[in-house]
Amino acid sequence: MPKNKGKGGKNRKRGKNEADDEKRELVFKEDGQEYAQVLRMLGNGRCEAMCIDGTKRLCHIRGKMHKKVWIAAGDIILVGLRDFQDDKADVILKYMPDEARLLKAYGELPESTRLNEGIAGGLDEEDDGAADDYVEFEDEDIDKI
Repeated sequence: MPKNKGKGGKNRKRGKNEADDEKRELVFKEDGQEYAQVLRMLGNGRCEAMCIDGTKRLCHIRGKMHKKVWIAAGDIILVGLRDFQDDKADVILKYMPDEARLLKAYGELPESTRLNEGIAGGLDEEDDGAADDYVEFEDEDIDKI
């Protein structure tokens, strides 16, 4: 039996980006780039995204991000547009939720863009409207039953 001299297997590789928690500088779009919101994940390192310019594009997740940065539906991403294919793009960067809120505050994203603030943020809005859905009985009604 050979002696194990390595530092670990694939589980060690998965935990490498834990030091990514510190604040990073906000990246704005340049020429040939566009902001987009992920509509759905397609698998095989691809996703379908609606760009801010109104075009739905098939986006390819670059190799540096593949299996390291997890992208889900609703995320705000920065895509690099292709000169030769207008319906395809390459994912350059995924914005964290707080960075996406900053982009919206700076006016980079339109006001109509729905950011996923998480499950708690969505439930608060629904609870306000659901408060009127209860029925009130008086003592006389209960006696009749």
